[in-house]
Order: sequence, then C-alpha cells, then structure tokens
Amino acid sequence: MENTFEAVKEVVAEVLKIDSEGITKETRFIEDLKADSMDQFFLIDGFCENLISTSLTKPLARSILLATR
Repeated sequence: MENTFEAVKEVVAEVLKIDSEGITKETRFIEDLKADSMDQFFLIDGFCENLISTSLTKPLARSILLATR
C-alpha cells in the first residue's frame, strides 16, 4: 500500500507541478491542492496511465476526493 501511495504522490506532484513532500494521505485534491477541473482530468489520466490497469468509470472518477481513495 505504501508503494501505491508513493506512486500517487509522484503523479500528483508531476501533474500539479508541486513538491511531493507536502502531500499526505489526508491531502484533498480540491480543498488542499486547489486542483481545478482540468487538473482533476489530468490527475485521473495520470493515474490511469501509471497506476490502473483497468478502465476507470465516470462514477468512480467523480468519487475520488483524497489521495488514498
């Protein structure tokens, strides 16, 4: 699980162009990182490319609020 979190941090830092040290398991994309709708799109795209081997459904994508969900 910790390796997955580190991979998520890498994607988030790369997409949002921020330092990954500030990202915790409780970090919220919108509220804490100020990710707008385009950022969210690119985050999901980054997760799909780097972390997920299956398709991400729209309802699941809409439910992603925390770095650990």
